[in-house]
Amino acid sequence: VQLQASGGGLVQAGGSLRLSCAASGNDFSINYMAWYHQAPGKQRELVAKINHRGDTMYVNSVKSRFIISRDNAKNTVYLQMTTLVPEDTGVYFCNAEDVYSDISGRYFEVWGQGTLVTVSS
Repeated sequence: VQLQASGGGLVQAGGSLRLSCAASGNDFSINYMAWYHQAPGKQRELVAKINHRGDTMYVNSVKSRFIISRDNAKNTVYLQMTTLVPEDTGVYFCNAEDVYSDISGRYFEVWGQGTLVTVSS
């Protein structure tokens, strides 16, 4: 299973961006999908997570500004980011947790390659 993230770019403070992350592969299912943020010089941190039923969680800093959603038929997770601030700058990584392989019968975790978001003040 591979994750391909897209949608990053340069935006002014107060603007919006929509990130997408599509999972590809054969014979798998994913329980949790999430977005992580890695600011320059800092560790990667969880931003938002969604399970296969659509239950969501957010870190406090993005509540009311970001919305995570998911299209299970397309194995794609989205992050709608609004009212962006310079502190949102960094690389956003998508993550798939509890990925079940019908072939191996095992669970594993997958990371995407990241997409860069730059918010100018």
